[in-house]
Amino acid sequence: MPFDPVTRPLTPHEARVLATLMEKARTVPDSYPMSLNGLVTGCNQKTSRDPVMNLSDAEAQEALDSLKLLTLAFESSGNRTTRWEHNFQRGVGVPEQSAVLLGLLMLRGPQTAGELRINAERWYRFADISSVEAFLDELQERSAEKGGPLVAQLPRAPGAREQRWAHLMCGPVDTTASAPAPGSSAGGGNASAALQARVEMLESQVAALQATVQRLCAELGV
Repeated sequence: MPFDPVTRPLTPHEARVLATLMEKARTVPDSYPMSLNGLVTGCNQKTSRDPVMNLSDAEAQEALDSLKLLTLAFESSGNRTTRWEHNFQRGVGVPEQSAVLLGLLMLRGPQTAGELRINAERWYRFADISSVEAFLDELQERSAEKGGPLVAQLPRAPGAREQRWAHLMCGPVDTTASAPAPGSSAGGGNASAALQARVEMLESQVAALQATVQRLCAELGV
């Protein structure tokens, strides 16, 4: 039976841990599968996260144990340090493109189709906004037999040109919640988008270096 967020919605911690595994698998494959330490660092990033969290090792481990029971994550063997991988596409029953959109929504909060296309660049390159919208529509119209809808379109905010989308992996969303002011999002300006991309790249490089150091220490028995 595919994952059903109505019967068993994810907690915010579970969603953050799962989405971080999905992100790092695509953006820093050299440090994937992930150790608990690297995963906690990724979950608690100050950029590209909405909301910003401060998960402890124990909270992240608890989320991983729950995700394992849901067959959405599993442990990797063959290394002294326990490492973790996601099983999102198979566990939820969605294609790559849909998984990318859900992962981004779980990490960054509600976004427009245009913002999702920009933010997905390092995960998957959508041809155009229409292709993003097509996969969002498919996720919204998902049948009950497949587990029901996984996204919802939010009402248009005052002064906004586009409607935002939100994931339903943690259950129903509050469609009356106020939206950010137009222009304050990731698509608000080329300069801010470029700076954010630069920060993300640097964070990914640091995460990869940390993973390399941890691997070398484990091999040397330090």
